[in-house]
Amino acid sequence: MASNTPVPEAPFEPFGGPGAVGADDPDGFAPGAYETASFTPAPGEWNPTEGSLRAESRSGGRHRVVKQRSNFARSSTVLGVGVIAAVGAGGLATAQEKAPVAISLPDLPDLGLPDAHDLPGVGDLLPGGDEEKDTAPVRESAPVAAGGAAAKPLTSVTYTAPADTTAGTEAEERTATTADAGEALRARILQQAEQQQQAAVDAEKLAAEKAAAEKAAADAAAQAEAAAKAEADRIAAEKAKAEAERLAAEKAEAERIAAEKAEAERLAQLAASYSMPLSSYTLTSTYMQSGSMWSSGYHTGLDFAAPTGTPLKAVHGGTIKSAGWSGSYGYRIVLELEDGTEVWYCHLSSMTVAVGQTVTTGETIGRVGATGNVTGPHLHMEVHTPDGSGIDPAEWLRSKGLSV
Repeated sequence: MASNTPVPEAPFEPFGGPGAVGADDPDGFAPGAYETASFTPAPGEWNPTEGSLRAESRSGGRHRVVKQRSNFARSSTVLGVGVIAAVGAGGLATAQEKAPVAISLPDLPDLGLPDAHDLPGVGDLLPGGDEEKDTAPVRESAPVAAGGAAAKPLTSVTYTAPADTTAGTEAEERTATTADAGEALRARILQQAEQQQQAAVDAEKLAAEKAAAEKAAADAAAQAEAAAKAEADRIAAEKAKAEAERLAAEKAEAERIAAEKAEAERLAQLAASYSMPLSSYTLTSTYMQSGSMWSSGYHTGLDFAAPTGTPLKAVHGGTIKSAGWSGSYGYRIVLELEDGTEVWYCHLSSMTVAVGQTVTTGETIGRVGATGNVTGPHLHMEVHTPDGSGIDPAEWLRSKGLSV
């Protein structure tokens, strides 16, 4: 089999030049517009055909028809992605309102990348294989654009907004309505979210206020209960104190009454054992009364005025210690009681007892007189303790249950 020279590669012209769409063919189809390589057979060499190239390809020859991928499909995909990226969340309405956007991407074959079916070990795994390559028709040249100018490759795409027509206006209105509806829906969703958030905040605030009110009510109830308990305790304490004071007063009164009763009984018993020296008398001078008529400057006893000869009684049972004349006292009788107390009877007109004689309560021992230093008949009575000190006769008689 004769060998052929390598196919020369056509230079890549992405924006026109030799081989561009519509550049050589007035009808808009230029030879080799969709091929990445072309060749011119040398004179005298075998002119290859599609069949011979298929056979050559199967027999390991160097010449084969390169299958081209659809640039239109790739360019359309890139265009759709670009439009979606340009439109974004605003929708097609926003994209239509923007200025035309030019998107240009080179075709993959123009970058010199091999076809996937030509990769060793990969092409056999892809569906179609060599048969798909052999049977793939050669793409026609791109049509000529309006006005006779050659159309640009599909990889150079310009998106132009629709013309200002009735249909375009209606589409814009529908798009604007859709955009307004979308904005309204978005605003409603945001409003609902804000309302839900505000409702949650209000619910939390209401729950906090309710909890605070319940706590305040519980605290107030506890304080009221504590205050009521304290007041009840205070009242109970006051009642207990008043009751204790009442009981103490009653007890004190009872003790006083009992003491008075006991004293009365004692005095009654004493009164039974003690007697007044005279049955009828008039007190004329008291104990420690001052005056110039007494040599000491004061009176040392108690004076009972009575007529001369009035009988004198022993105030208590005892022994006659002395009986006779005693200077300024005149005739005097000293009666010593069992406890050592001495009772002096002075200024007597006569005496009916002798020294050492024992007498009983109420027994007559003498008579009233006016002997000694006197101004008239009376009984001068003095009381001396066992140590010889003088005391008030009136108080001593009262201590014995007698009334002076």
